[in-house]
Amino acid sequence: MVRSDTVAAIRETLAAATPEIRAGLPGRREKGDEENPSGDRRLAADEYADDLLEERLGGLDGVGEYASEEQRDAVDVGGGLSVAVDPLDGSSNLKPNNVMGTIVGVYDAPLPARGRDLVAAGYVLYGPITTMAFAHDGSVTEYLVEEGSTTPLREDVTIPDEPTVYGFGGHVPDWPDDFTAYVEEVESELKLRYSGAMIGDVNQVLTYGGVFAYPALKSTPSGKLRLQFEGNPVGYVVESAGGRASDGTGSVLDVDPDGLHDRTPVYMGNASLVDRVESALD
Repeated sequence: MVRSDTVAAIRETLAAATPEIRAGLPGRREKGDEENPSGDRRLAADEYADDLLEERLGGLDGVGEYASEEQRDAVDVGGGLSVAVDPLDGSSNLKPNNVMGTIVGVYDAPLPARGRDLVAAGYVLYGPITTMAFAHDGSVTEYLVEEGSTTPLREDVTIPDEPTVYGFGGHVPDWPDDFTAYVEEVESELKLRYSGAMIGDVNQVLTYGGVFAYPALKSTPSGKLRLQFEGNPVGYVVESAGGRASDGTGSVLDVDPDGLHDRTPVYMGNASLVDRVESALD
């Protein structure tokens, strides 16, 4: 199977799995006994979504490696592209019934890999409706997902030139002083929109323009979000939509990973706002 066909199969398989993932959420809101490799207590829903996606995506011809935020090591499933998945981004939102989703990155390299090795990436958003933003060949398409099938809603998605919203993660007293100074400027210009799920906030930026950040913190200078499963794939979507995705010094896609579960600070959105945060952090 040629690479473009594999990418299309990954996108279609992810969409086809969404009704089962959504249907499996109500009865899986409790925490399990185990932690994932990043030290977070897993919900039964995390485990369910991970098992389902490993079976479906890992079973595709042309996929050679499946890796998940929920598993310590990548799984060899054959030969071909590498798929890195956050099965339920924002799963802590399940208890209060807030937005969450699924992130997938498709790498043409063994994992861990640089973001420049991505050939496609996207995310499914479980909101009032189910949508999927998927980037491939430098273009982003937003789909409506109904009964596992996709209908394009917006093609060639670009971040609006006039930014409107911002959302920043982390405990505010734990923010470094230089980032706090940047926030004080931005909050006088934009509207706060923060959901507790990275892709919920990034999707607002894609829709309205603005900036999302989960900064380096005083307690965790390396950041919280995972490079392979969150920073790179979502950064690929943002940059394909004409924005910027930075680790505070340059494009997050240029970061050389040391391990599968490396963390990174992220700053994503309109290029002008990300440029400003990089200047503020110098």
